[in-house]
Amino acid sequence: MHILYVTGEYPPMQGGVGAYTLELAHALQALGVRITVLTSQRAAQPCCVEFGGCIRVLPAMQHWDWHLFHTAPALANELGADWVHVQYQTAAFDMHPAINFAPWHWRRKGLRTAWTYHDLLPMYLFPKAGRRLRTWVTERPTRSAQRIITTTEADRLRLAERGVNAVSIPIGSNIVGRSLTLEQRNLRRQHRGYTGADFVVAYFGFLNHSKGVTDLIEMTHQLVQERSNVRLLMIGERAGASDATNDAYFQKVEAAIHHHQLEPYVQWTGSLPDEEVTADLNACDVLVLPFRDGVSLRRGTLMAGLANGCALVTTTPQHPLPELVDGQDVLFAPAGDVLALSAAVRRVADDPALAATLRQQARRRSHLFAWPEIARAHLALYE
Repeated sequence: MHILYVTGEYPPMQGGVGAYTLELAHALQALGVRITVLTSQRAAQPCCVEFGGCIRVLPAMQHWDWHLFHTAPALANELGADWVHVQYQTAAFDMHPAINFAPWHWRRKGLRTAWTYHDLLPMYLFPKAGRRLRTWVTERPTRSAQRIITTTEADRLRLAERGVNAVSIPIGSNIVGRSLTLEQRNLRRQHRGYTGADFVVAYFGFLNHSKGVTDLIEMTHQLVQERSNVRLLMIGERAGASDATNDAYFQKVEAAIHHHQLEPYVQWTGSLPDEEVTADLNACDVLVLPFRDGVSLRRGTLMAGLANGCALVTTTPQHPLPELVDGQDVLFAPAGDVLALSAAVRRVADDPALAATLRQQARRRSHLFAWPEIARAHLALYE
């Protein structure tokens, strides 16, 4: 079987959808599936069209416009691809509607199309386009693609209300889980300049409004006023490749840090190799992910925290999330409630037994989202 993935981002571009596509491709490849990726020219590697082993990567798209109607079918026919599978996130295709109408055209060309919604956010079209029209364009592929996949059960149920038959397949961690010995953990903390007495609060992921990082800064301000040993470690790259608003939000976060005079307490790691990300996740005392829209299984940073055994504090999910039990696997706080977020972090700091339970349970829960299982679920849909 040969699958042609179409994705607006792919490594070395920074972005969760690109990293997801790479991991899924590797897992399917291990099951004997051939993979080709059609992506942006910004993912080009010098003198090479391959990235990640034997996965063939074609960074051919300068613009995600109407040329896509013909580019993908021509490539699929040349390769003999069995499926064209779009990894869709609203902001990842230059906000151009061509990708949303492409499955209709591809189906007329005899191609089988699968479509994964990494979100259902209505796309921007033009200034006076109302939400109803933008939602219609966003969900247009559900009328043409033969397979519809969501990364959360909530999105599947939302589409089901509209009469769409979709399958929910959760994402996995883009960062491999690792466990450090006590000595390795202490050495990593020393590398970051932390002592055994410091309480290290970590955040991992790009910065944008939905991540609630300004709430994290306000929380840190509250805790620092009470406990001088609190430190905030911001792990990873600050801005992704797809959302142009990330840089503006970063400026807002920096302004909040400066306003509260938190510079001595905050450390930014910048972009890191995966093995260093795992080391920092293992070295922190608590990982705080204050999503403004509530935690969900589409969040790769959540998966990375689980895989690396972090004591996790995050925001209450908007929809039932039976895979994660509050007080046992994670601690939930209402989205936007800085006081509740601070109280949850204090619980971890003041209760070593609770912290140990959260770390242990995180690793156990991470097995629910292993890439081999995710790949097998995809293969069953293709077959």
